[in-house]
Amino acid sequence: MTYKKSSHNCGELDTGNVGREVTLKGWVDSRRDHGGLTFIDLRDREGITQVVLNPDIDAAAHRKAHEIRNEFVLQITGKVSARPEGTINPNLKTGKIEIYVDELVVLNGCKTTPFQLDETENVSESMRLKYRYLDLRRSEMRKKISDRSRTTRLIRDFFDSRGFLDIETPMLTKSTPEGARDYLVPSRVNPGKFYALPQSPQLFKQLLMAAGFEKYYQIARCFRDEDLRADRQPEFTQVDVEVSFLSAEEIMEFMEELFVIIFKEVKDVELKTPFPRLTWREAMAKYGKDAPDTRFDMLIGDVSDFGAKCGFNVFKSVLEKGGVVRGIASPGCFDYSRKDMDDLIEEVKTYGAKGLAWVKIDEDGKYVSPITKFFTQELLDGIRKRLDAKPLDTMMFLADSENIVCAGLAHIRLLLGKRMGLIDESKNSFVWVVDSPLVEWSPDGKRWVALHHPFTSVRDEDRGLLKENPGAALAKAYDIVLNGTEVGGGSIRIHQRDLQMETFDLLGIGADEANEKFGFLVEALDFGCPPHGGIALGLDRLAMILTGSDSIRDVIAFPKTQKAIDMMTDAPSVVETEQLRELSLKTGVKK
Repeated sequence: MTYKKSSHNCGELDTGNVGREVTLKGWVDSRRDHGGLTFIDLRDREGITQVVLNPDIDAAAHRKAHEIRNEFVLQITGKVSARPEGTINPNLKTGKIEIYVDELVVLNGCKTTPFQLDETENVSESMRLKYRYLDLRRSEMRKKISDRSRTTRLIRDFFDSRGFLDIETPMLTKSTPEGARDYLVPSRVNPGKFYALPQSPQLFKQLLMAAGFEKYYQIARCFRDEDLRADRQPEFTQVDVEVSFLSAEEIMEFMEELFVIIFKEVKDVELKTPFPRLTWREAMAKYGKDAPDTRFDMLIGDVSDFGAKCGFNVFKSVLEKGGVVRGIASPGCFDYSRKDMDDLIEEVKTYGAKGLAWVKIDEDGKYVSPITKFFTQELLDGIRKRLDAKPLDTMMFLADSENIVCAGLAHIRLLLGKRMGLIDESKNSFVWVVDSPLVEWSPDGKRWVALHHPFTSVRDEDRGLLKENPGAALAKAYDIVLNGTEVGGGSIRIHQRDLQMETFDLLGIGADEANEKFGFLVEALDFGCPPHGGIALGLDRLAMILTGSDSIRDVIAFPKTQKAIDMMTDAPSVVETEQLRELSLKTGVKK
């Protein structure tokens, strides 16, 4: 076997190389026999080149070609030739040339693959994940991972050019379970004690501001032991940023610069800045959620004032208990059957709603519904105007607590928006959601909990509300939303000890607990910590949207399933009893 150094990759040769002897290495993408000639498409990461085996040039290589199958690994040497007239392939970068082989070496064979790499439509995701190294050979997956890598490089170049320092923070740290569950790591040399894998570098990046570094960023690996969805993984990557002496507006402005560069370079899309701003309360009122999809209208409207004047007891009883009545007007649903409407009712019930009222508007503007008898014409006209409903639209209403109504209508809005083709998939609709509440009440815990995290600063003008009316206090927070997906969240942090302790107290974290969990941070605030703030972008989510993927699993080289299982390595797995003994551990799981 004769090894040679590759002279080119499989995606760069053109007519300027005609007559030159070259050596290529790669995988067999396909093989075709045509009379006395055998054609092989040789593939590597950069593309495909057609090679030709002619028995008149190398009879031995031609005979060997009959043993070659797809995904064999080859080394070929030969001369570049222009393709004959009529055989040029315009779909390939190398489509104007081919290589006539005078030496062929099989570097490795390949047994029959569990699925055809060019036909994966009917292949289960579990099969693709089990043989992920084969799945990643597909051009679609290769491009997604390449685009993610390109995005990461653009991010590094952006921050490096603006004077930020790339600083690593610890992977083994202290457990501070305030949000999702920590992944714990037992310490062998300190029996009975545990590290935690970081949910984010939050505390360390604030300490870097106290240390005077002023501009920090990191492409950080983070870990959360939580229930998974299409856009969640137990381990994920975030673009972590922290700066001193900048306002929230200034931080949002330079992050917009970053997005403009990424979308231009990766998607060749020009973004317009500044991005729109929505307050948290506007987002909840109009879209039902704090990560609104602003690519289409069909906005939610509050019709509680009309509900209070009607004779429909469902609305009136909810309003008497402090609830709300809100609705949307959906086009395209006028011909929905009773069963279709019942299906929508089942959809909202998953969010805690008890039902869904509806009123259709026919082509003459007349109202059709079992509940119209409870409304005057004037009330119905007022509701129609409020919801901007038109003939052949269907108005749908939820009456319940504000949280349930928001969640239910947000779901119906997105469901019908997709079903009716209202969403322009070509749009890249960014929006900043600002001025969110600092805290929210937890009925289960019977205490206030941070909407973001305990280190987010309250607005200066709202500090007095921390004792008087915490639920009305707004945070110096800003989340960036793209096409209905939150791709990043940030805030101005607390940089003074007294406000941090006051915030801890509001959250039910007493002085002793605060000192045990966060004493090192609180102490740092006393040593001249500057005003600072930052943001964390979900790199996986951003790459998912940039590549048009349905799941972040498509843009992670080796992802986990929704049950946090690695199908390829079969992790997590049982470990030897001796390993547990060394860590002073014993499981309660029976074999």
